[in-house]
Amino acid sequence: MSKLDFKGKHVVITGGNSGLGLALATALAKDGARLTLMARNAAKLETAAADITAAHPGAVVQTQSLDVTDEAAAAKAMNAAAEAQGGIDALINNAGILREGYFQNLAAEDFRQVMEINYFGVLNATRAALPHLQKSKGRLINVASVAGLVGAFGYTPYCASKHALVGLTSCLRYELEPMGITVQLVCPAEFDSPMVDELDKSRTPENRAHVLTIPKSTMDGIVAGVMKGLTTDRYEIVPTGMARAAVKASRLAPGMLRRAGNKAIAKVYQGPAASSL
Repeated sequence: MSKLDFKGKHVVITGGNSGLGLALATALAKDGARLTLMARNAAKLETAAADITAAHPGAVVQTQSLDVTDEAAAAKAMNAAAEAQGGIDALINNAGILREGYFQNLAAEDFRQVMEINYFGVLNATRAALPHLQKSKGRLINVASVAGLVGAFGYTPYCASKHALVGLTSCLRYELEPMGITVQLVCPAEFDSPMVDELDKSRTPENRAHVLTIPKSTMDGIVAGVMKGLTTDRYEIVPTGMARAAVKASRLAPGMLRRAGNKAIAKVYQGPAASSL
């Protein structure tokens, strides 16, 4: 794919019917990309596609209903998308879920569900799209999180899955770039989205205090940062300045970052015992 230009390119986006996936799809449509949105809910996909074409008349937006945890279904969906639009130039692995809570209170199934979607879902979609990306010498874009680079109170399932995704993407960069495939890793901090709105209804006070030491960003700010990164060959894209500073601190002064986290948590600490009263 030519740097700096998505015009006429076919971009597949998992989790494309809401949140960041939909926002990125809308921005890419504005830049002239052809799109295939993938997610489980077919009705929401159709609504998302209609919203994009209403905002950008003439945009090419197709949909494929897909549960990314189904390996065979992922292969079928990617092949269908490639056939319909003459190959795949970029895959944005955006589908993901979030579970938050005290480690002692979370069920084993919470960890399995998050890993199935956030890690194995990316694995399935990437393996399915890889032959098409090899042909186009295209681009693989995995949406992880700052939570994939550092830990956070209450995010044991989520951080584990995103750390696994960061590791996978790092390895794929070495393996796929000699084939001509550009690999990029997107690591936003928390931002306004339907997933975070749902989280806000029940998140632990410790999680709120710790995670929001990086102030919550707007969706527009995240999209602008991601799109700026996608027009380059830069591997790691951390969309906002505050998040980039935190990531830099985690690498250069990890002890300082841990002390700041401990201080924020201590101010509100309740613990799992309080939640069961």
